[in-house]
Amino acid sequence: MRAAVLHEIGQDKLEVLDDVEAVGFGPGKVRIRVRATGLCHSDLSAMGGVLPQPAPFVPGHEGAGEIIEVGEGVGNVKAGDRVVVCWLPACGVCPACKRGQTELCLAGFMNAGTPNFKRPGGDLFGFAGTGTFAEEVVVDAGCAVPIPDDVPFDIAALIGCGVTTGLGAALNTADVAAGSSVAVIGCGGVGISAIQGARLKGAAEIVAVDPVVSRRESALKFGATRAVSPDELADAKQQVTAGEGFDYVFEVVGKSATARTAYENTRRGGTLVVVGAGAMDDFLQLNMFELFFDEKRILPSMYGGGDVLTSYERTIALWRAGRIDLEGLITHRVPLTEINEALDQMRTGTALRTCIEI
Repeated sequence: MRAAVLHEIGQDKLEVLDDVEAVGFGPGKVRIRVRATGLCHSDLSAMGGVLPQPAPFVPGHEGAGEIIEVGEGVGNVKAGDRVVVCWLPACGVCPACKRGQTELCLAGFMNAGTPNFKRPGGDLFGFAGTGTFAEEVVVDAGCAVPIPDDVPFDIAALIGCGVTTGLGAALNTADVAAGSSVAVIGCGGVGISAIQGARLKGAAEIVAVDPVVSRRESALKFGATRAVSPDELADAKQQVTAGEGFDYVFEVVGKSATARTAYENTRRGGTLVVVGAGAMDDFLQLNMFELFFDEKRILPSMYGGGDVLTSYERTIALWRAGRIDLEGLITHRVPLTEINEALDQMRTGTALRTCIEI
């Protein structure tokens, strides 16, 4: 089958090969024919070494498709079912799951070090234990979440990561208060989803912050009340909050510099929500006095900060009701053979979300 492969960490181009085979099928596993997958910035981060990932590997973790085959003991899905790929499935029995914090379950990461694919030249890993930049993928049955027939594959793919992450940051992690002031730093697909979540919760002011003009323009269409460049954030803070700072600031970039900016623009007693996935050697510096004196809450948000399956269902319900716009997030649709052009669009910020049609 065809798959896009990164041979070495640090390379900026993928090679689309037709000699790749999905491996590992057996009891408790399912084989999925991938129909659509989103290009998430986390894929770029893994390619560049910001996020840990063994190579060579097939990127992609935001996918949807159809079940081809199920292994022995699988009862949650059957051949022909439409599913979204969940890259962080809950085991249901670990301490985190028993506490109801299924987004913190580590079971899914246990498979990240096992090859998902092979080709004549050797084994290949799948990013985050999946690898959806391929025509087929074999994953644990828990990674295959059934979706209703009226949910298109491209929409389902977005729900598999970016939308769930951004919406959940506002709805679950921050639990944004009605009438509050919000700033969102980084307005790609995840940031736009956080903006939609803040709008749903009734935020009075939502300031979108991004250096890319097209992203700022998009943010206004999705619910931001104003959109500014990073250099204009100080003025927006003064105009919206009289200089006090925002009630909630979402950092959706994954860098210590923007996290520090987010902290400084959060009011005393306000909430900083860290959504971006950053590098292990990139440290956020806070002095002990400001940490104590400002009483700002710092809330990391992993995969939307809530039960993933519940979040999927909620997102579908909101989309059906017209309360959130998911179609508008997909600004580009390309075949797998044009994956490198899509990567360039993501790097330059000209695409909110690119759907790879497979």
